[in-house]
Amino acid sequence: MTDPDTECLREEIEHFRQEQEKVRNLVGQIGGRISAKKDKYITIIFMVAISLLFLFDILRHVLGFEIPLPPLFSLEIGVLLVSLKIVWMMYKQAKVEHFQFWILNSIEFRLNDIAKRIQAMEKERKK
Repeated sequence: MTDPDTECLREEIEHFRQEQEKVRNLVGQIGGRISAKKDKYITIIFMVAISLLFLFDILRHVLGFEIPLPPLFSLEIGVLLVSLKIVWMMYKQAKVEHFQFWILNSIEFRLNDIAKRIQAMEKERKK
């Protein structure tokens, strides 16, 4: 290989590493390990809250305990919590889909760029 070819390859490798670091940073912002732990804790909180509401209603209706919450209020709170969880999950999924679209768009852009370079190299070689 000639010296200009080696330098060109080094520049490409450096450019690739910079893009790789950008992607890593973006993945971290969108949701990495920290986000997964946070999601797990939020899910546990929702499950505990809904389970407690269910338990309170069982205690009220089956065992006759007096609980300061009105009977339908706990049902309404349970429906609200489930609705909030569904909306939150839809929001998280939208973020993932947006990121996937961005990645695919970036890949397509890079492939088109590489195809243009290859065509230019073939034209140069034919000359």
